[in-house]
Amino acid sequence: MGKKGHGPEEIIGKLREAEVLMAKGATTAEAANAISVTEQTYYRWRREYGGMKVDQVRRLKALERENQRLRRAVSDLTLDKVILTEAARGNY
Repeated sequence: MGKKGHGPEEIIGKLREAEVLMAKGATTAEAANAISVTEQTYYRWRREYGGMKVDQVRRLKALERENQRLRRAVSDLTLDKVILTEAARGNY
């Protein structure tokens, strides 16, 4: 079985819930426990999504996917160029 992945909307909702709990005097550990994540996950989410709105997160994820696609395309083209350069030199 795979692990459950949290969507951006759910993460932002849980971060806001944790902020409310901490504003009422709860510790970070208590707030993380209340939203059913570890403290490490809470801090990682806060670093990545802190202060963002749902539409901003969606845009960020779309840009990350596009960046990954472009990086793959560049690496494929670079490999093709190296192969063609060596073939043109007669080093095959």
